[in-house]
Amino acid sequence: MAKYLVIVESPAKVKTIKKFLGANYEVLASNGHVRDMPKSQLGFDAANNYEPKYITIRGKGEILAKLRKEVKKAEKIYLATDPDREGEAISWHLYIALKLEDKKVYRITFNEITKNAVKESIKNPREIDMNLVDAQQARRMLDRMVGYRISPLLWAKIKRGLSAGRVQSVALRIICDREEEINAFIPEEYWTLEASLKVKGERKPLLAKYYGKGDKKAEISSKEEMDKLLNELDHADFTVTDIKNGERVKKAPLPFTTSTLQQEASRVLNFSTQKTMRIAQQLYEGVELKGQGTVGIITYLRTDSTRVSDEAVAASKDYISANYGGQYAAQVTAEKKNGQKIQDAHEAIRPTDIANTPEEIKESLSRDQLRLYRLIWKRFTASRMTNARYATTSIRIDANGHRFTVAASKLVFDGFMSVYKDDDADNAETNTLVGDIEKGTKLSLEELDPKQHFTQPPAHYTEASLVRALEELGIGRPSTYAPTITTIMARRYVVKEDKNLYVSELGEVVNGMMKEAFPSIVDVNFTANLEALLDKVEDGSVEWKTVVANFYPDLDKAVQKAEQELDEVEIADEVSDELCEVCGSNMVVKYGPHGKFLACPGFPDCRSTKPYFEKIGVKCPKCGKEIVVRKTKKGRKYYGCEAIPDCDFMVWQRPSAQRCERCGGVMLIKGNKLVCADGECGFVKKAQS
Repeated sequence: MAKYLVIVESPAKVKTIKKFLGANYEVLASNGHVRDMPKSQLGFDAANNYEPKYITIRGKGEILAKLRKEVKKAEKIYLATDPDREGEAISWHLYIALKLEDKKVYRITFNEITKNAVKESIKNPREIDMNLVDAQQARRMLDRMVGYRISPLLWAKIKRGLSAGRVQSVALRIICDREEEINAFIPEEYWTLEASLKVKGERKPLLAKYYGKGDKKAEISSKEEMDKLLNELDHADFTVTDIKNGERVKKAPLPFTTSTLQQEASRVLNFSTQKTMRIAQQLYEGVELKGQGTVGIITYLRTDSTRVSDEAVAASKDYISANYGGQYAAQVTAEKKNGQKIQDAHEAIRPTDIANTPEEIKESLSRDQLRLYRLIWKRFTASRMTNARYATTSIRIDANGHRFTVAASKLVFDGFMSVYKDDDADNAETNTLVGDIEKGTKLSLEELDPKQHFTQPPAHYTEASLVRALEELGIGRPSTYAPTITTIMARRYVVKEDKNLYVSELGEVVNGMMKEAFPSIVDVNFTANLEALLDKVEDGSVEWKTVVANFYPDLDKAVQKAEQELDEVEIADEVSDELCEVCGSNMVVKYGPHGKFLACPGFPDCRSTKPYFEKIGVKCPKCGKEIVVRKTKKGRKYYGCEAIPDCDFMVWQRPSAQRCERCGGVMLIKGNKLVCADGECGFVKKAQS
């Protein structure tokens, strides 16, 4: 009979760990959390030092009963939940729920589910780290305060069951702010000039870019300026005035953290953050490998550390030396350095065994598992390799006092790029020099190529770039990025089209209300400071109830104030001029989970509804009918003709009734400016107030 009991979170780990530990160990799963604050109430007593109230989660009674039965038989109990704050909190909740005070209880963690790692953790148990538990309790209570106090206000204001969240509300604001930047963006004209120059004795021309006059860099902002420059260059002699040869080093990448894995999987594999984490979880928990049995093939997937264990460093060095050559194995590797606290108890995300190459184990993996594992394996292997080196040449060319420059590079040692390339590497060799060019060399002009450009607005956020922004701003932690994005999309505050994230009409309304009534909750710096405080709770320098006690009273006052003000601005249904096709009544504007719609005021006797199209008072330039506010199937707002699909006019920004004075086209409203919708025209004028 088993003498020792090991409790893990996920049932997927049970079989693997049981195999590693043998017959003396019973391994059971808690299936995640077993206790939480009750759903029907706030869950803590503000008058009693913010003491939280925990109850058994519905449906977990049977699991706890089975665990209690095994606890009675066990000499020792090992709590082996995940190695992070949440895992620590689950171990603590199990300790309380199973009444383990009089038992021999040990907390063990492993960064990878391999035989060596699991057995080593058994040899080095510790006590439950209450600082980690308290940091998780504080986060849970802060999130609950925001959700339980503000969500009912959204319900009252927008007339439907919506929700607010501490991190999700900030993420929504970040996306809304970017949308406002894009809508207000005024494109500015600029020109570039490239000279195609012939080198004597060479077939391939040299492409030189215009720099400026002498040492002063020049910006060309109009056709008139370009024409003047071309006139000054007419019949000019092009002479090489300076040549510099050097070497450029491209550093090996750092191994993946949660954030960088999500970003790269989105860019390379087109995976959502949620899909990336789901598949990474499968690779971490274990897959059946031929000849090895079930084994975890990557390390723990929630981490912001780039640290790698000494054993993994040694193994990777041996592997790279044997398979690529000693010159490819890095002697010293870079580490991520920034001002933020990182969870350095974890390692970076890496293969548990570098010898398990993607090609070796591909038969054991699904297509998506193989694609993600290959990405992780290549990135880690590259991170332990030497830098790539380029030979560079920089040339200055003079033409009648004007300077052109040529930058050329050639790969001389591929280093880590033999395994892992990114977009920059593919474009690194921009200008390959052939033959000898010396200072004073005369070049003959083949062609001058002037090009007109317009500055582009900031890009819409993608899931990957939003994760990067959240990480850089210090909002959330590795475990929160994917759930945050999933939540704001599930609530239909944000929609995803072709990788880009767009704010829906509903998201705009929710964000507007949050900014008005709860500015601190959606303030980026305030939220980042809270994350920093949670880190201080984790290292024991701040008491967790102090954080909660400082946060809740201000929130409570803001909610009470908002409740009064929101009651005062309650608006009756707006009556439209659309008639109900069933009963003939004037239909009214209602607000649903997907935005505005028209409904019969006779509800529930008459249930007739219609889409609501808000007219903006501008005629369609194609057919003369009204332009209305429309939405895509996913909820993104645009402006289109009311006659769609018979008329195909549509634009993303609000059109003006005024027409372009230069080309006669549609003018779009951007802040206090009107901008021609035709990018080739580029006409801009100040809007009349």
